Amino acid sequence: MGSFCADPASLSGPAWMLCYLTNPRHLAFYTSFGTVIALLLITAVVALSFGFGGAMAARARIAPVRWFGKAYIAIVRGVPDIAFFMFFVIALDQAFEIVRHHVKCPDWDQPIRQGSDFLVCAAAKLPLSTDPAWVHELYAFALAVLTFSIVFGAFAANILFGAMKSVPRGQIEAAESYGMSHGQIFWRITVPQMWLYALPGLSNLWMVLIKATPLLFLLGIQDVVYWARELGASRTPQFTSYPHGDWRMWYFLFLLVFYLTLTKISEIGFDRLQRRFSAGQATTGGEALRKAVA
Repeated sequence: MGSFCADPASLSGPAWMLCYLTNPRHLAFYTSFGTVIALLLITAVVALSFGFGGAMAARARIAPVRWFGKAYIAIVRGVPDIAFFMFFVIALDQAFEIVRHHVKCPDWDQPIRQGSDFLVCAAAKLPLSTDPAWVHELYAFALAVLTFSIVFGAFAANILFGAMKSVPRGQIEAAESYGMSHGQIFWRITVPQMWLYALPGLSNLWMVLIKATPLLFLLGIQDVVYWARELGASRTPQFTSYPHGDWRMWYFLFLLVFYLTLTKISEIGFDRLQRRFSAGQATTGGEALRKAVA
């Protein structure tokens, strides 16, 4: 707010609150909501891609590919999310650095693992220590997106696999009678029809993904939970120019409203998608739409 907020100690009432809510820390708090939305949108696309690939692999006629698809679905779904997030992010980061280490530092003669220490040459670190802060933040965000996508992609694969099997056999037989190949049947009949059966499960998975976004805090990303905890905790004049008591309840109440609003908007969106996919279908939803029009 410029010179108006230069001396917070001289402010009181609404003026103090206005300056408090517009200080750089709060601007970072507001930006963190965009981080959550970006994570949701990017992860939804990537996880759905992983899920579609996993479902196709689980249906493959080649046995090793089919085993891989089913193992991906079973293993990732069987590991607790928080354990996977805490372990996989570290393992993935170290895997990237090991590959870079062997490429960039072939003359390194010391072991990479020395007890509990993980040592690679400086040129292999990701990101480099000389990189600006935004590069570190972007790298952490990319790791989070990849981790979320792998986890939720396994659940999406299970949903899509079941949806593909739910497509009425009569439609498949009709396509076969017209001389369609296996690939043509899959892309022209199975894939367009499966979304109707997959949508309820995918909508539930989206809601679970929304509820999982606070795990970003555990991955070291300054998300809404991090800033709510930091800004809401008791602050003294020695720590900040805007001292206050314990306001965490109000910050987390604001997060509650944010997440409830997000889920409500999602429910409306999925309800409209369900109505659109049900139109003209020989299902309970499609029959209800026909009766409503009549």
